[in-house]
Amino acid sequence: MGDIFTILLVQPITNLLVAIYQFLVYLHIPSPFGFSIILLTMVIRLALFPLMAAQLKSSKKMQQLAPEISALKIKYKGDTQRQQAETMALYKKYGINPAAGCLPVVIQLPIIWGLYSVLQEAVKQTSVSGINHLIYTESLKLSHMWDTNFFGIPLAKTPSQLLATVGVFILILPLLTAATQFIQSKMMLPAPTPKSTVKKKGDSMTDFASAFQTQSLYIFPVMIGFFSFQFPSGLSFYWITFTVFGIIQQYLMQRGNTPAVIAPAPALPKPKAQKKKAKKLPYGK
Repeated sequence: MGDIFTILLVQPITNLLVAIYQFLVYLHIPSPFGFSIILLTMVIRLALFPLMAAQLKSSKKMQQLAPEISALKIKYKGDTQRQQAETMALYKKYGINPAAGCLPVVIQLPIIWGLYSVLQEAVKQTSVSGINHLIYTESLKLSHMWDTNFFGIPLAKTPSQLLATVGVFILILPLLTAATQFIQSKMMLPAPTPKSTVKKKGDSMTDFASAFQTQSLYIFPVMIGFFSFQFPSGLSFYWITFTVFGIIQQYLMQRGNTPAVIAPAPALPKPKAQKKKAKKLPYGK
């Protein structure tokens, strides 16, 4: 399984990273390795954009149907089969495939994990042979190990290790990582729906889901910030770039969408009723 993962994901991404690095070296760009991480992340993010767009569109449609699905659960409480049948009928009415948002996620996750694995190994690697054995062509192989310093920041070291030498300035990395993650998480939250003043059965489940989303909005960015404080700084640059591009892409998609994303299929026109002509009685009757 590990060999398949390496052949299909790690090796191609490593070759792309080295190709970008060699190109930047050829252009005499300062700190080429750090910029290679940023550019590689941008390329992968742009390549995944169609999948992300499909996922966001499907997610938004499902969010808009959430109130109607909740109403069906309340209406047919205790009748699971009727709930499923009515829910599927609702999906069919609006032309929604509930599994459409899962496929893009399934495809994206291995690629993102492959990118993370490559960068984690790249910043820690100290031997040229550790990189060159994954390279396809001789012309692309490294002649010497790359410098992992990015404008004075050693990308192989963690912010916790650099705190004593660099100072509190290095805390910008985990703070920026947490801040960008918070912005993206907030953008992904569904729009609030107006609540009725009358308490209905099933509202407790809705309130629990809403509370969980609100807590995740704050807890997940804090976790990401803590991890970036403990992980190599190069991975923080990767995560910040990845998240910023996600924010831009999501903003462009939300800006281009009208509030009413879904609409029921148009009803077929009803046939016009034909007027019956009065029969003329025979003369004299």
